[in-house]
Amino acid sequence: MAKKFNFTKADIDSLPIPAPGKRDTYQDTKANGLQLRVSHTGVKTFSVFKRIKCGEPERITLGRYPDMTIDQARRKTMEINLSISDGNNPAEVKRSAKAEMQFSELFFEYIDRHAKLNKKTWGEDVEKYRNHLEKSIGNKKLSSIDRASISLIHGSITKDGSPIAANRVLALISSVFGWAISVDLWDRNPALGIRRNKEKSRDRFIQGDELPRFFAALAEEHNEVIRDYVLISLLTGARQSNVCAMRWQDINFERAEWRIEETKNGTPQTVALSPEAIHVLLNRKPSKPAVFVFPGTGKNGHLAEPRKGWARILARSGIDNLRIHDLRRTLGSWQAKTGASLAIIGKSLNHKHQNTTAIYARLDLDPVRESVNTATSAMLTAAGLKDAAEVIKIRKKQNNN
Repeated sequence: MAKKFNFTKADIDSLPIPAPGKRDTYQDTKANGLQLRVSHTGVKTFSVFKRIKCGEPERITLGRYPDMTIDQARRKTMEINLSISDGNNPAEVKRSAKAEMQFSELFFEYIDRHAKLNKKTWGEDVEKYRNHLEKSIGNKKLSSIDRASISLIHGSITKDGSPIAANRVLALISSVFGWAISVDLWDRNPALGIRRNKEKSRDRFIQGDELPRFFAALAEEHNEVIRDYVLISLLTGARQSNVCAMRWQDINFERAEWRIEETKNGTPQTVALSPEAIHVLLNRKPSKPAVFVFPGTGKNGHLAEPRKGWARILARSGIDNLRIHDLRRTLGSWQAKTGASLAIIGKSLNHKHQNTTAIYARLDLDPVRESVNTATSAMLTAAGLKDAAEVIKIRKKQNNN
């Protein structure tokens, strides 16, 4: 039976430590149901021990002493007693809240049961979660996530200068909750009704007068993996994720082709490699067997987005407002400048639009290759270079000095 006394700081501080494996219980004479339990390790914990109407006694843990003061414990006990008198069971409410999913649990359910099966880019969703959601709502119970908290996340990313990224994160949250509703894991979507940022179609690419500065800055890049990654991204127009994960086994040097089995739009792609791209790749070819063209230290074994390296190149070149993805748009733009049709550009970049897919499917790779080679030559001419090999030669010369 619990020993009763009027809880005071002096009395609680002087309570004896129970024998190993034992626990002592004390009851407050001032607040009905308030108890203090002392473990053999000296931990003192407040709780309310009350019989619920037509049920067994329930224990509701309040908090540890002295983190929770006696007055705080008494006020909380009063609130619980009022709730019980209204016919509620605070212990059951607490158990339900504890059993309720956190957003992190729901998110990875979504990834495992839906995204991995239906989205080639599910890895990008995980990256968005790690960068923008894990700290803010990862550990929150679903019932505590409302429109205001989602709006705060969207606004914070926007304020940091990434309005488009903010929209993508908002769309991801909405997708997660939408899926949860469809499989009866949850009943509402707090992301609905939040106004997205206005988006303009981005048309940035490297202009002719920027190319000399760009290639000069690229030649000075001390990290050859990043330098060659940027070159191959520009010379192939392939998506960033595909270039990062480029494998030696997928390159046919005799046919000057690179086969990408998994692309963002779900269809395989054969990339025509220009002589300049082949030269860069041959220069990288290792003497020992390797999996990835651009190895990295991450868990995937290949290069991840080289943000710091890209920032160095832009800083040296003095070029503003240029993203790695704009390299892809640059090749397509220079193809257009040199007379390529939209169908050929679409084929080379593996665009997938309902009204042009059939046209792309009928196109042979030869005209695509010719267009890529012509555009590459035009870019290098504008940069004042004969071929991409000159970038590598410049770098080697600098290393020897």
